[in-house]
Amino acid sequence: MERDQQLLAELESLDNGKPVRIARDGDIADSVACLRYYAGWADKITGQTIASNPPTKFAYTREEPIGVCGQIIPWNYPIMMWAWKIGPALAAGCTIVMKPSELTPLTALKLCELVVEAGFPPGVINCVPAMGSVGGAALAAHPGVNKVAFTGSTLTGRKIMEAAAKSNLKKVSLELGGKSPSLVFESADLEQAASWALMGGLYNSGQDCTCGSRIYVQASIYDKFLAIMKSKIDLYKLGDGFHPDSSAGPLISKVQYDKVNTFIKKGIAAGAKPFIHEPQKREKGYFVDPVVFCDVQKDMEIVRFLDCDFRSI
Repeated sequence: MERDQQLLAELESLDNGKPVRIARDGDIADSVACLRYYAGWADKITGQTIASNPPTKFAYTREEPIGVCGQIIPWNYPIMMWAWKIGPALAAGCTIVMKPSELTPLTALKLCELVVEAGFPPGVINCVPAMGSVGGAALAAHPGVNKVAFTGSTLTGRKIMEAAAKSNLKKVSLELGGKSPSLVFESADLEQAASWALMGGLYNSGQDCTCGSRIYVQASIYDKFLAIMKSKIDLYKLGDGFHPDSSAGPLISKVQYDKVNTFIKKGIAAGAKPFIHEPQKREKGYFVDPVVFCDVQKDMEIVRFLDCDFRSI
């Protein structure tokens, strides 16, 4: 992976839209570190001897692999999600059936080539590109799968839990994201607070399961904080993932593009004030320029929608 980091970064950009620079220096570097970390655990997973009543009793625990792990990953961080799920499962001695998102399968397929090159025995790591409703559903319901790990929407997570229970009561781990707010008080370093708040809301074009899309600011610093945000957001550059100056790329798909624009229109229609909203016309690409609403009321849909909705608003 380190040897092929530039190629992997370019594949990630072609697939997902994120800048090559960020994919290489962030996502791929993090993925390599993750795999190295879990490689260190491979010879450290041991059982314990438990105090009992010798010599008639001897009690101990033994850690054993769960077995076949079905792993279903999303499109927003394809290579990182691959590493985060592959690493611990391999360290524990499990075999894996990986289903990448149908929108971003390229890095998972390239990594399969590297797996073969590295000498993994056949059948240890398997990749099944498919639609979620086909491949993902099959993994969740298959009686030969001992555990399923999923990162994605709450709606799909519920379906996976149901299928796991109805099949063989397989173990399930779900990472379904959320929508936690940032809180800014007058005692804060406002320059730092604005930088981190914007990063929380705009990183990866807002397509992030930890996206901080709500910011609550103390009234005494409200106007000052907005002015600082405006000066910083002007430096944010949407563009081609292969351009070295791009801060972020386009959204993943037409569906996501339409969804985000619908929320912008709903916010304006409900009376929210678009303090920052300067959409640029582009010939191609699902680009949505950042939007910062102020004078927002708690009953507005753009505030109440608490699921992980992936939008730079």
